[in-house]
Amino acid sequence: MKRLQSLALLAIALCLSMPAMMAQSPIMGFSDEASKSQIQLEEDYDKLLTATNLDEWMKYMTARPHHVGSPYDKKVVDFVAAKFKEWGYEVRIEKFDVLFPTPKLRLLEMTAPTKYKAKLIEPAIEGDESSKQIKEALPGYNAFSIDGDVTSELVFVNYGIPADYEELEKRGISVEGKIVIAKYAGSWRGIKPKLAAEKGAIGCIIYSDPKDDGYYQGDVYPKGPFKNEYGVQRGAVMDLPYAPGDPLTPGYGSTDGAKRLKISEATSLTKIPVLPISYNDALPLLKAIGGPVVPANWRGALPITYHIGPGPAKVRLKLEFNWDLQPAYNVIATLKGSELPDEWVIRGNHHDAWVHGAADPISGLVAMMEEARAVSILAKQGHTPKRTLMYCAWGAEEPGLIGSTEWVETHAKELSEKVVAYINTDGTGAGFLGAGGSHTLEKFFDQITHVVDDPQKGVSVFDRRNARNIVNGQPSWSHYKLSALGSGSDYSPFFQHLGISSFNMGFGGESSGGEYHTMYDSYKLYKRFKDPTFQYGVTLAKVAGRTSLRLANAEVLPFEFKHFTKIVSGYVDEVTKLADKLRKEADSHNKLIKSGAYDLVSNPKDNFKIPGPKTPVPYFNFAPIENALKNLKEKASEFAMASKKGVSNSANTNKLNKVLKSMESKLIRDHGLPRRSWYKHHIYAPGFYTGYGVKTLPGVREAIEQKNFDEVTEQITILSEVLNAFSANIDEAIKLMK
Repeated sequence: MKRLQSLALLAIALCLSMPAMMAQSPIMGFSDEASKSQIQLEEDYDKLLTATNLDEWMKYMTARPHHVGSPYDKKVVDFVAAKFKEWGYEVRIEKFDVLFPTPKLRLLEMTAPTKYKAKLIEPAIEGDESSKQIKEALPGYNAFSIDGDVTSELVFVNYGIPADYEELEKRGISVEGKIVIAKYAGSWRGIKPKLAAEKGAIGCIIYSDPKDDGYYQGDVYPKGPFKNEYGVQRGAVMDLPYAPGDPLTPGYGSTDGAKRLKISEATSLTKIPVLPISYNDALPLLKAIGGPVVPANWRGALPITYHIGPGPAKVRLKLEFNWDLQPAYNVIATLKGSELPDEWVIRGNHHDAWVHGAADPISGLVAMMEEARAVSILAKQGHTPKRTLMYCAWGAEEPGLIGSTEWVETHAKELSEKVVAYINTDGTGAGFLGAGGSHTLEKFFDQITHVVDDPQKGVSVFDRRNARNIVNGQPSWSHYKLSALGSGSDYSPFFQHLGISSFNMGFGGESSGGEYHTMYDSYKLYKRFKDPTFQYGVTLAKVAGRTSLRLANAEVLPFEFKHFTKIVSGYVDEVTKLADKLRKEADSHNKLIKSGAYDLVSNPKDNFKIPGPKTPVPYFNFAPIENALKNLKEKASEFAMASKKGVSNSANTNKLNKVLKSMESKLIRDHGLPRRSWYKHHIYAPGFYTGYGVKTLPGVREAIEQKNFDEVTEQITILSEVLNAFSANIDEAIKLMK
């Protein structure tokens, strides 16, 4: 019955989407006549896209490991630059010398109750020749772990997130002076050593449990795409929520003459040594841990009973790194705008990988390159975009968004003045369109999702994504809903540091696997299990290409504010409810302590400790935000009405576009967020304890979550001022439209 209901809902949703598809003209930001020309241009653009190019380029760029500073990294850079030059772009390569530690010594051994020395290898796979290139490849390690030689008992901490440490505290288990072992997933990897150090641990081991991306999920490589027992996820563990970029030049570009900190002064390195390992190496360690059995939701898929510890498993972790500067190369390819050369639309995807990087990042890079090739052909046919288009292949993204961040910090003033929007891709696969971005451009992006077809199903990428929502029991979408941007790719410096409207997009959902940041993210695996014919790579080029071209050619920049206002209203509801929820939880918790209920229900065998009282949550005055939100709603409605009438003259259009281009920058403040001034956006930021995961209204939300109650009122005031400034800019736009 449920299946029939789902199919009925799907049919209704598809029918409802037809009027939206029929009503695509005019395109947002274009007059009727200009819309017709733009639609024809996009049809011509689609005909130029060729999947074999993506295949050929990926095969070349993933032929050897190409991490930061490797010989093949420069070959990839030169290859990309040569292609852009061949297509007629003005090309420059900007180099930044940045800190990039690589492993000199990695030792992990169990000293009690039995002996075991971790193998720390990813053996070659029969049939995948690239997996034999072990000498050229970086081994499994976490960049920006400090050096260290520590020995102690092991404590299993599940995913190593705040909730897991609360569970340990209930059981009276401390990690003080211990080495923790945590599972990958659950949060960004850098949060695990960060929290462990805050709790007093002296070392951290991270392993990939097969329940998350190994045999529990499907066949492992080479039979299937999931992580085999030897796969190790490399990755940076610098304090990304504090600031990305070169740790030695915080907040400014690592140019030749830049003042660099001493390594001992760098604040974003870990405080304890940390090492990633395979589940083959993790199994003997976990098997030797004693103590209480873990809670049910902590259990993985290894053939053991999972215990917390501490001990009797005791391990030694010894790490030494080469703390060298290495070149990060950014390829910047420019197509000068025919009418508005000083207004820029920037498109980006990184080129560096941990090893071969077929899925991450080359699958996205080849889609961007094919987009640029097709755009260049159109330009040679007389269709040069009105605004300047820049295509950027970033270096050193994997260690911490370093190449893009150093470029943005170096050119911050010019970028703030000229950039209309930044469009990012990274790895991509097959299945459903996933996109996040500035909600002032959500209505604009929705139109694009209705006119690009899914290559397998022949319906729009919107309809296919919406069908998944319905089948999964979620509400049907009236429009494509952009997710909020956190961190984890190269949009972050544009969006959260400079306040430039941004997108991040790609396809997935039918190309899952466990190859991420391992030796096995190869061309061979991608061709077998990800997007074998590159049909979704071409589809990504269609979506991202339209996004680039429409922003570059729009007569009036296609921003609108009702969508943004509705989204922010939802965020305000969330933070007010969060305060109420935490207040009730604290009151209930403290009553249970006072009544003795915790003591009565505890099982002595579990070593359960009666928790301490929680700090009472005060009542906060959200009125300044609510008043600012009321003003925002009024201005958003006025702008929508004014937009229907259009702009009276071309002089006002130019002035209006300057105002609209600056809208996102009204959401940032130079002082940034508390304790992390690099992040200046007050609507979206990566969470201080989530990493990649977004925190919306971060100043207010995290002050409540982290119980910095004295800070809440200050952050409410700042947020209300930010929203009022945004509304004032909308008002300026309205005046130019009258």
